[in-house]
Order: sequence, then structure tokens, then C-alpha cells
Amino acid sequence: MADITRRLGWRHLRGAPTAHIRHHRGGKLLHDGPGLSFWYRALTAALSEVPVDDRELAMTFHARTSDFQDVAVQATVTYRISDPALASTRLDFSVDPDTGAWRGTPLEQLGTLLTETAQQHALDVLSRTPLSAALVDGVTAVRERISQGLAGEPRLPATGIEVVAVRVVALRPEPEVERALRTPAREEIQQEADRATYERRAVAVERERAIAENELASQIELARREEQLVDQRGTNARREAEEHAAADAVRAEAEAARTVRLAEAEAKRSVRLARAEAEGAREVGEARAQAQAAWLRVHAEVDVATLHALTGTRLAENLPRIDSVTLSPDVLTGLLARLGAREQA
Repeated sequence: MADITRRLGWRHLRGAPTAHIRHHRGGKLLHDGPGLSFWYRALTAALSEVPVDDRELAMTFHARTSDFQDVAVQATVTYRISDPALASTRLDFSVDPDTGAWRGTPLEQLGTLLTETAQQHALDVLSRTPLSAALVDGVTAVRERISQGLAGEPRLPATGIEVVAVRVVALRPEPEVERALRTPAREEIQQEADRATYERRAVAVERERAIAENELASQIELARREEQLVDQRGTNARREAEEHAAADAVRAEAEAARTVRLAEAEAKRSVRLARAEAEGAREVGEARAQAQAAWLRVHAEVDVATLHALTGTRLAENLPRIDSVTLSPDVLTGLLARLGAREQA
């Protein structure tokens, strides 16, 4: 919508670059073009504003297929007004000189024209197509048919309308029919999923069997190697025992030889010692005999009183040490008695 400003009975219009402005006064065209800006009087001006930008027209309508099934078609038509002068003569694009608002509904008229034209061509192609084919290839067929129909519609160029693009977003049956149509596909997908599951399980079982076989083979190989290890350990132990026995035999022989040598050396030493002891005993005996003979010769030459004195001396030397002597009356009486008897005698 154009921007209109009031100043002292005059009006100033400032249009947008996407809006084509046509200004008539007294039947004469004074201003014509997009994005204009000019002054005018409201009582004498006739203004038209035609949008020249691309516009999107979304439409939804129902159609019936050849097997009498209802489908909903969602489409979008992109169009533009390529000839604003022609469009302003065929549709009411006039605006209020005071407010700049459209006095009519030209865009709604264009929308109705495009929707009914597109719907007519879509119904034409869907009425000869079964539902299954329409759901598979219906979007492409409907889009091409609408594009061709709008391109060949004579009223659109006569109104200055150019169709830029046609898009068919979706083509859907009724919910019950759609669920019924989805059932076989779901069953097939489920069967495929079950088959994949069974195959995966079969592969898993096969892999588990291979793993079990590998483990069994590994255990068999391990047992065989353990048997070899036991045999090798027995062989090593037997060899070690034989070597120990041989070493013990060698050690025993060496020890026996050493013992024999030691015994022989000890016997020789004992013989030498015995001989030395015998020789020493003989010499000691001879010395003792000589000493005894000399002692006897000395005592034979000494008188009896000297011998008695020597005897008393030797006896005193061999007596134990007497610290004190206790004489009881009985002992003293007996001793005195003996002395008296000896004196009387």
C-alpha cells in the first residue's frame, strides 16, 4: 500500500519499488511507473497501484480418482503481474486517494482465477488415474498438467498475469485409506526386518559356533602342549636326577678317597704318636725307676729317727688344714687315761 501524506489540501504519494503506480487526471495519464513519488489533489486524481513482485498462492483442494477415492492436493503457484497497465484495465486496482487502500479485492480475484484454473486441470488428470498410480506418480503428473494448463490459459495473458512456477507439495488420500494402504508396506517392511533379524541371528549363531570351535581347538592345542610340557618336564627331571646321581657318585668317590687318605694319614700319625708316647713312657719309666732307686738309696743310708721325722713331715704335708680342734670331755678323759697307763708301764 502506498504511503500518502496530507499537506494543505494536497496529497503526496510515495510508492514502493514493487508497486506500479498509475495516476490519471481528467482522463489523462500523468504518472506511470514503479516507485513513484508525486503531489496530487484528491478531488481530481484517479490512482491505481498494481503489485509487480512475485507472489505465492497456496491452494488446497480435493479431487476424486478413477476408482472413486478422495485425495487432497496441496499446491503452490508463483505468479507476477507482467503488464500492470493491462491488469489495471481488467481488474480493479484503484486506491483511495486519501488512505491509499484498495477499493476492491484484486488479489483475491486473481487467487480465485488461478485456483479454479489449476483445480480444473488437476481434477482432469486425477479423474483418469487410479489411487495407487496417483500416490506414486500423481505429484509429477499433476504439477506438469497444472503448469501446461496455466501456460495455455488465454485469460491469464489477457489479464497481464505471468505464472512463474508451480509446485505440488502433497497428494494425500483419506486417513482410513492411507492407513489401509500403509498396511501391506508395513507388513513387507516388518517381514524384511524379521528376515534381517533371523539372518542376523543365524550369522550370530554361526559366529558363536566358529568361536566355540576355535576355543575347543585352542583347548585341544593347549592340552597337547601341556602334555608335551609334562613329558619335557619329566625328561628334564630324569636328566637332572641322573646328573645329580652322577654328581653324587663322583662326590661320594671323592669323599671316600679323601676319607681313605685322611684315615691313612691319621693312622700314620697315630702310629707315630703311639711310638712317641711309648718312647716317652719308656723314658719316663726309666727316669722314675732311676729316681726311685736313688730315693731308696738315700733312705737306706739315713737312720730310723730321720725317717720317722720325714714321715711325720710328709704326713703333715698331706693332712687337710685344721682351723680349730674341739676336745670333748670323753675324748680328753680317754686320752689322759692312756697317757697315765703308759707312764705306769
